[in-house]
Amino acid sequence: MITEAIPPLTVYRLARQPDPWAPPDWAYAGEDGTFGNRFDDPRGTYRVLYASSSRLGCFLETLARFRVDVEVRAALAEISGPDDYVPLGVVPREWRSGRAIGAADAAGVFAAIGTAESLATLRKALATTVVELGLDDLDAAAIRISFPRAFTQAVSRYVYDSGRFDGVCYRSRYGDDVENWVVFEPFTALHPRPRKDAASTDKVLAQRTIGVT
Repeated sequence: MITEAIPPLTVYRLARQPDPWAPPDWAYAGEDGTFGNRFDDPRGTYRVLYASSSRLGCFLETLARFRVDVEVRAALAEISGPDDYVPLGVVPREWRSGRAIGAADAAGVFAAIGTAESLATLRKALATTVVELGLDDLDAAAIRISFPRAFTQAVSRYVYDSGRFDGVCYRSRYGDDVENWVVFEPFTALHPRPRKDAASTDKVLAQRTIGVT
């Protein structure tokens, strides 16, 4: 049995302006029918939106691509002399100006895939997929992997096909305290608020250090 999760009253999404809640255009789907994201439909028949219970979660997920590689960071730490190189891990201004935070009222029932009961169910249901993709096992670590995306996409499809859920609830790879939500099309679990209730990316980031550590 897959455990149920109820979203908080408000969820957030960081995406391109003018409408951060607009689903991706099918025209940008790849040859495999997905958009290359973790919980996309592997059959390419439904789209998903990614949201978080907090604004911080949105930034952690979307800014991860700008983080300095750990091997590079370790190598730089071994270099002697003054620290006069151009800082790495800096968010480009054009990235910030083209995006905004959206807030939405949330409802519905989601699949909490990280619980012990859910993992046991998924391990049995997706055993063939686990073997085909060369994974060691289906456990809490497996549902957090970045690649192969085909695995978490298979989880998404299994949850969707159950007909019980509006999406998936999962913990971020960047912290157990970050709760994220995948919302299935037709997105009836979301009721976006007017933009006046949402903070722009520039306003939020102006209060933070832009460098990504």
